Amino acid sequence: MSDPSMTQPDQRAQIIADADTADMETGTPPESPLRYEQAQIKRVLEAALLTAQEPLPIVALRKLFDNALSARQISGVIDEIARDWADSGMALVQVASGWRFQARQEMQPFLNRLDPPKAPRYSRAVLETLAIIAYHQPVTRGDIEEIRGISVSSSVLKTLTSRGWVDQVGYRNVPGKPALLVTTRQFLDDLGLQSLEALPPLQELGALVEVDAGHASSAEAETTIDPEDQE
Repeated sequence: MSDPSMTQPDQRAQIIADADTADMETGTPPESPLRYEQAQIKRVLEAALLTAQEPLPIVALRKLFDNALSARQISGVIDEIARDWADSGMALVQVASGWRFQARQEMQPFLNRLDPPKAPRYSRAVLETLAIIAYHQPVTRGDIEEIRGISVSSSVLKTLTSRGWVDQVGYRNVPGKPALLVTTRQFLDDLGLQSLEALPPLQELGALVEVDAGHASSAEAETTIDPEDQE
């Protein structure tokens, strides 16, 4: 996977443009006069990002300043903060849900000595089902079974939904109204990705999931046994 500290310019520009469009729709000037010193803005953003439990989108970061700063102004300060931390063991990165600080990959072996990760080992059925949903979404359970050539156990889908990686977004308008399944922002966040377009080649997904899931909360991770292997 590419360096998570690098952002994708086109997606970044679209996020800023969407936020600025929201400014106009709510009547907030896109370039409101600054009521804060630049150094103060940087300190506040840095403190919020360092203490947040989840990634923070620009919309949330603007609330720190009563929406007096535009999305473009916030983005510019974020760039400065990212440069400030460029030579440290931490990186300010953008994922699907927003911005967050995280340890650089080369720091992980040292951090693991303090808190050895309990990396989950997902079954073949879980990984195959996740890959089908990620690369063919939205899909129904029947679609998954047709592609895999084998029935999908309810426990497999439960594992993915309880992990927060898969969710239901509606129903297909066919007899039986089967549920449509898609991957979530949490799935992209855990893999350190901004969008589905950044997904790696299919053959690399399994290894990426196992490695990156080990960096998530071990309390949430679960070891799964392939229910199909027990039958």
